[in-house]
Amino acid sequence: MQLLRCPACGAPVPPEATQCPYCQSYFRQEGAPSAAPNADFQGFTFERRAEPNEQAFTLAVPKGWLLEGGVIRANHMQQVVNVQTIAAKVDFAVKRDAAGTVMIRWVPEIKYCDTRMSPAAMFFPQGSSYNGMVVWPLMSGADFLVRMVFPWAHPQAQQAEVLRQQAQPAMVEHFKREAAKLGGTAPFQYDGGEAVFRYTEGGVRYEEHAFTCIEFMGPLTGGMWSNKNTVLLRAPAGEFERWESVLKHIWTSGVLNLQWAAYEQASQELLTHAFMNAQQAEQARARRALEIQRELQRMDQEIVEHHRMTHAEIRNDGYLLLTGQEEYVNPITNRVDLGSNEWQHRWVTADNTEFYTDDASFNPNNDDRLNQVRWEYTPVRPRFPQ
Repeated sequence: MQLLRCPACGAPVPPEATQCPYCQSYFRQEGAPSAAPNADFQGFTFERRAEPNEQAFTLAVPKGWLLEGGVIRANHMQQVVNVQTIAAKVDFAVKRDAAGTVMIRWVPEIKYCDTRMSPAAMFFPQGSSYNGMVVWPLMSGADFLVRMVFPWAHPQAQQAEVLRQQAQPAMVEHFKREAAKLGGTAPFQYDGGEAVFRYTEGGVRYEEHAFTCIEFMGPLTGGMWSNKNTVLLRAPAGEFERWESVLKHIWTSGVLNLQWAAYEQASQELLTHAFMNAQQAEQARARRALEIQRELQRMDQEIVEHHRMTHAEIRNDGYLLLTGQEEYVNPITNRVDLGSNEWQHRWVTADNTEFYTDDASFNPNNDDRLNQVRWEYTPVRPRFPQ
């Protein structure tokens, strides 16, 4: 049987197919009659799905794609609380298929300690553990991706090569802006980095783009540092550009669960102070979580208002270009949504399912395959001072 190619993602599809089994895009084969009005559209549908382990956040996931991993925690009934185990970690992937031929993966944040800044350096050689932290010299973001992340993520990789390493100052500015939104300045030093790899895994040749931002807490903390927002985006070699916009939209679409964030912060505070009485800890955690949740909701509202009024002043063109984002006005919530800028038109439903297309004449409400729910068109947010 001769296979054809999906016009949206390039995947092989049978001649009689009208929907791609990989990206779920609908299309009409050349010479075939339309199955319904407007059947010859090309678009991409994203469903909003929750992180599976603790529902810590939601994000936009292409219809039919797989989720793997999620929030992970240390079992403090079996191990001592230390710097490494206080906070929850995230090892999470969104994959087009079980093999992850097209995939985005979030790498856990690991705490390190550069003991060269401590009088106790001679007692803790490189690779040892100090209060749960890995003893390792501070390095740049790009070097960290090459020396630490890639070997950890791909221990079976063959014929690996580094195509490019470069700094990402836009990520540094992003962390500084996040600190400014909370009313302060970034107290630590940051170094953003990107590395591009090509390697073979499972018989498939891949291209992978890795990003991270190193946070250095300074000599006063004994040289503590860690990797923030470490993300791996991959696709088969020669196909990365085709999938880049989809992967970056997944990356930037996350929405934090404020209730989960409140409990997580309360848990970290209690573990930091070694509050070990189970009954007292649960009562205190609930009270503190409620306080933090209210504060987070207040700050979230202030950030939205501040962002709307002063967006022109704080916009970072480099970061938006890096992440491929656009702002849309959601007519259902009357709030601003962050979405992809790779397509010209965006529609959304009440449950935050997204549909993107370049076809200005296409309306999903008029198509039998999509009109089981009501779709609303989300225009691009007017720029100040319009």
